[in-house]
Amino acid sequence: MTVDTDEVLGQIEANGYAVIPDMIDTDKLKQVRTAFSAATETMKQRGLVVLDPRLDPNPHNIRVNNLPDMDPVFMELLRHPDALRIARVILGERAIVSNFSANVALPGAGSMNLHSDQALIGPSPWNDPWLINIIWCLDDVRADNGGTMYLPESHRLRAREEVPSDSQDRLRAFSAPAGAVIAMEGRLWHTSGVNVTEDESRALLFALYSRDFVRQQMNWEALLSDQTKKRLSEEDRELLGMGPLSNVHGVDLVMREGYDLASADVL
Repeated sequence: MTVDTDEVLGQIEANGYAVIPDMIDTDKLKQVRTAFSAATETMKQRGLVVLDPRLDPNPHNIRVNNLPDMDPVFMELLRHPDALRIARVILGERAIVSNFSANVALPGAGSMNLHSDQALIGPSPWNDPWLINIIWCLDDVRADNGGTMYLPESHRLRAREEVPSDSQDRLRAFSAPAGAVIAMEGRLWHTSGVNVTEDESRALLFALYSRDFVRQQMNWEALLSDQTKKRLSEEDRELLGMGPLSNVHGVDLVMREGYDLASADVL
């Protein structure tokens, strides 16, 4: 499908997020689910802890990191034309991938602390969006199965002091079908939901894009295996912010294209 970018951007500007159904079809969703199941097992085999007690109140919340190293299909999602278009319109053409991880809320999963992604990476005032989360829904997302909770219109807050004291009472849950994307602006305050179902898990993949001057959450140069690095295209490497000059605005232009500084309008 081709997403109506203007409509999506209008929703993000107004609400801090947009739900985009049917971003991937049934066959692709099945492929991603299979790859994600294998990625979870790989994490366990590597001895990596998939429960992060710093973030989650109980062991019913599972996190899977370093998805680009697990299966090529995850790079396909990062390169998805509509996802990239949304990220680049909001963050600029040089937007890069800060992180790509997953969160699975098993029955009984609790809620983490309320936060905004941008509050975690930069001081206030948060006047402009520096991040956007493209959230791929592998399952239906609802309040009762741990759908992400958000504080309405909180993307307009400019400092932590502006977060209302009754935020917990104002939280609302995202609702989206499997195969959809939730595009969440980096300043929107949110938290993981509580899964009160008896036998239903909820898996979300969080593709976090950032402006190129923001330090990435993940060092892909260090994390990715040699095998994965070999299959990355130049576009992939640029998207992941890899290389010594890849996220230094302007310098790479000089190095790669022989930009004529003598005739350039520079400060």
